[in-house]
Amino acid sequence: MGKGQDLYKKAKLLIPGGTMLLSKRPEMFLPEQWPSYFSKAKGCKVWDLDGREYTDVSIMGIGTNILGFGNDEVDEAVMNTVRNGNMSTFNCPEEVYLAEKLIELHPWADMVRLARSGGEANAISIRIARAASGKDNVAICGYHGWHDWYLSANLGDEQILAGHLLPGLDPAGVPQNLKGTTFPFNYNNFQELLDIVNKHDIGVIKMEVSRNMGPENNFLQNVRKLATDRGIVLIFDECTSGFRQTFGGLHKMYGVEPDIALFGKALGNGYGITAIIGRKEVMEAAQKTFISSTFWTERIGPTAALATLKVMERISSWDIITNTGNKIKLRWQQLADKYELPIDQWGLPALAGFTFKSKNALAYKTLITQEMLEKGFLAGNSVYVCTEHTPEIIDAYFERLDPIFSIIKECENGKDILSLVKGPICHGGFKRLN
Repeated sequence: MGKGQDLYKKAKLLIPGGTMLLSKRPEMFLPEQWPSYFSKAKGCKVWDLDGREYTDVSIMGIGTNILGFGNDEVDEAVMNTVRNGNMSTFNCPEEVYLAEKLIELHPWADMVRLARSGGEANAISIRIARAASGKDNVAICGYHGWHDWYLSANLGDEQILAGHLLPGLDPAGVPQNLKGTTFPFNYNNFQELLDIVNKHDIGVIKMEVSRNMGPENNFLQNVRKLATDRGIVLIFDECTSGFRQTFGGLHKMYGVEPDIALFGKALGNGYGITAIIGRKEVMEAAQKTFISSTFWTERIGPTAALATLKVMERISSWDIITNTGNKIKLRWQQLADKYELPIDQWGLPALAGFTFKSKNALAYKTLITQEMLEKGFLAGNSVYVCTEHTPEIIDAYFERLDPIFSIIKECENGKDILSLVKGPICHGGFKRLN
């Protein structure tokens, strides 16, 4: 047992669920063996509490660090803010500069609100959109956080949201009277959305522009036209997709403009900052309701975002990570073909992943994580690409991944996978911890 595993045992006694973020639970990676905590992170390298160094070819802080961990230019801007004071009775000017920059990148938008987390941004956007439309009911497609408005979709059926990223989300604690206010529809299924709009008094459509697949049959254009024709507020949740494939929202690539768009994760390269941008006639509804929080006025988040955007623009980071992601996806497929292992690939190029078409898919993911960890790599079946993922690092990753695919082929031919995994199989969704 390393220091990280020991500390996690203590954490489970002190913190409900063990961690603050479900996606960082060790059980999601390698139960009982994951190092769990870091002492230092730089570029795409991470050091655990025992001083062991790993190359992160995994989820890079859950997609927060397009420029790599500890980018010098971003960190220096933040340190200047720390030296000059992060909080004051006055407002920070950076929030105005950031709003101006985001509107410059998205000319359809007129106004901006800032927050510090994706869940907050989603809740803010829903409040604004409901206030603007005067209607309660929301149609959703994708993952939009943990708040009551979203989890209420699972009231009466805990599997309704299973296809929207995480299965097993129990709506315990969500008021029952919210049942029937949030209606999920599947991506690229326009008829399903149309049926929901025709059957329920929908005031808001909220969706991810793309997660695991791209739009087909003018799907996004049809959604936009439906929203316009019916007076529905259209929200694009780009907390995950923003700045991955374009300098701004992914919707720019498809030529479809929402009424509100959300950005998070990569916007501050690891520092807490999210943004809600939108058309003036919709965003001004924020003044009809109460949306306010003390720490939305701190200075580090907007400072980090401005510095991050400056670096992204200078180096065209979205092109770098998209090209790297496409090369990774190609090499996964080549490896799968080499060992005659059928896989499904999913995600944007810079948020790429694959799944083995096998009843042992989770066990194989666990084996990859276990074996790669021993070789000094944080890796599973997905990669959130950053600009620090050099060709040399990707080559080293695939050099170590190849023999593991060979072992998986042996398991598909009858070898017992459970005899190779040194602990429990990783979790594939939300589970309560003992």
